[in-house]
Amino acid sequence: MKKIMSMLMLVLLLSVFAVACGDGEADGAEDASTEPTQDTTGDEGTDDQDTNDGEAAGEITVTHELGETTVPANPEKVVVFDYGTLDTLDKLGVDVTAVPQDNLPPYLEKYADAAYTNAGTLFEPDFETIYGLSPDLIIISGRTSEAYDELSEIAPTIYMGVDTADYIESFKNNVTTIAEIFNKQAEAATELTAIDEALVALNDKVASLDGNGLVILTSDGDISAFGPGSRFDIVHNEFGITPADENIELANHGQNISFEYIVEKDPDYLFVMDRGAITGAEQSAEALLDNDLVAGTKASQNDHIVYLDAYAWYVSGGGLSSVVQMINDISEGIE
Repeated sequence: MKKIMSMLMLVLLLSVFAVACGDGEADGAEDASTEPTQDTTGDEGTDDQDTNDGEAAGEITVTHELGETTVPANPEKVVVFDYGTLDTLDKLGVDVTAVPQDNLPPYLEKYADAAYTNAGTLFEPDFETIYGLSPDLIIISGRTSEAYDELSEIAPTIYMGVDTADYIESFKNNVTTIAEIFNKQAEAATELTAIDEALVALNDKVASLDGNGLVILTSDGDISAFGPGSRFDIVHNEFGITPADENIELANHGQNISFEYIVEKDPDYLFVMDRGAITGAEQSAEALLDNDLVAGTKASQNDHIVYLDAYAWYVSGGGLSSVVQMINDISEGIE
């Protein structure tokens, strides 16, 4: 009987021990099941990081000729004081709030509509009006550069003028910057690729050209010449036209010249910008150059006086449309 009782007690103890071990395994299984919850916490941390990165991506730092400016991505209210930039924004499908509405190029005349605010002039911004707009971004270039500090107090302001010493590369950098600000990288890349192809075609055509060229600007009876290193050096540096005169004075408005100078240099091609067509001068470039002296030059005798689009070259240069026009002007002029 005692043996039986001892055996029963042993069985009972073994049962209690087995239950205790089972509870321990169950606790271990519950601990294991909490590991996915820890992974989820890690995911939440990643989400927070993504949010922070997104906030950082909401601002873009632009280094430009007048400084370094942090601008918001996809700004809604934009004031533009550079017609080349306005040209690019228009081509990329980005709308603006205000522009100077005097002397707009004909292909940008829609911005003279009442739907857009007149921001003053390229040289004299209307600060009160601009302040009242509470713009997110202001874009300027050389003609408005003196107002940079005052405009910067109103809103982030960037300088998008073209470096005429390295025209095409500078133009591309400006377009790329604008595309980044407004999330138009794909559209900009397509436009720039087409321009690269047109530029290669022009360079190939110029390479087989036998002759030189002179760039002049007429303005109400006056004539100025522009050569290598000038604001229109793109004709020689990037388009490849051999200059008729390597020593033209470097000045913003060119070197004042006479008809006799044109006869002396006797260029094979005479590239003409008619500033009077923009300012409303009474005498056109064509009428001014219609004289016996110019008629005796090789350019005139071979029908190589090329009238350039004054707006594209003089007013809205450095835009996606204007640069195409500039390439086409030279390409068609040397055919």
